Amino acid sequence: MIRVNPKIDIVFRKLFGSEENKDILRAFINSILPEKEQIASLEIKNPYNLASYVRSKGNILDIKAQAADGRLFDVELQVGEQTFFGKRIKYYIDKMYVDQLEVSGLYSSLKKVIGVALLDFDYFSDTRHVRGITYKDIDTNETYDLINLSDIYFIELRKFKKELKDISTALDRWITFLNKAHEYDKDKIPPELSVDENVGNAIKKLDVMYLSKDEREIYEAEQKKRLDSLEEIMTAETKGREKGREEGEKLKAIEIATNLIAAGMTSEQIALITGLVPSELEKIVAEKPVK
Repeated sequence: MIRVNPKIDIVFRKLFGSEENKDILRAFINSILPEKEQIASLEIKNPYNLASYVRSKGNILDIKAQAADGRLFDVELQVGEQTFFGKRIKYYIDKMYVDQLEVSGLYSSLKKVIGVALLDFDYFSDTRHVRGITYKDIDTNETYDLINLSDIYFIELRKFKKELKDISTALDRWITFLNKAHEYDKDKIPPELSVDENVGNAIKKLDVMYLSKDEREIYEAEQKKRLDSLEEIMTAETKGREKGREEGEKLKAIEIATNLIAAGMTSEQIALITGLVPSELEKIVAEKPVK
C-alpha cells in the first residue's frame, strides 16, 4: 500500500502545492468548477517548501494559485472541526481580493477569487457533500458579471458515500483519491480511478513521494493529531447517541407512568414497571394531578 495519506496536511501541501505538480492541482480545481469556468493553466503563488511550511505551522496552510486569466484560487484542507470555518475562509478570500490593490492600486484590475474548502468533518447539517456559494440576486436568483467577484466551494469528505462502482465524475474520483489513496497499490489502481490520467498520476506521485527526516516527523505528528481528532468526534457522536437513547427511554417511562397514575395504580407498582424513582413519580403527580 502507499505509505502516506494525502489528507495529512504536509502531504497534501507537498502533492498539490509543489510547482512540478501544478497540473495535478489544475485538474483537481477543474473537477470542481463549472464547464464554462475551466482553467487552461495556473501558477502556484506559494509553492511548497519545508522551511515555509514550518514557518506557516499554526497559521493557514492553504495553497494559493492564479489562473492565466487572472482569477485567484485559495485551496485548503481542514481536518480539525471548526464551528466558525465559514467565517474564516470568507475572511481569507476577501483578504486575497483586497490585497490585489496593493499591487495595482486600481479597482478595475481586481480579479475574481475562488475558495476551495476540503473539510474532513461534517460542517453543514444536510447530507450533500459538495456545494458552491456565490453572489446572487435575492429576488430572481440571477448572477451578474458585474459582481461576479468570489465563490466558495465546500467539499465535505466524510459525507461522500459512493462505492467505486458508483463513481461517475472527475470530482468523485478526486474525493475517492483523498479518502482512499493510501489504501491502494500504485500497480493496482482501481480502473474507476485510473481512467482519469490526472488522478492516476497523483496516486503514482504519492507512492514515490520522499519525506525527509523532518518532514516524516511532521507527518507522524499530524497523523496522530488527525487520529486523535477522529477519535474525539466518534466519542462525541457515541455519547450523543447514548444520551439521546437514555432521554428517549426516560420520556417513554414518564408517559407510561402518567397513564398508570391515571388508571389508579400505586406508586410502588408504577416504580416496579417503569423503573422511575419515587421523587420522579411525585413530580409527575405534581405536574399532572389526577382528577
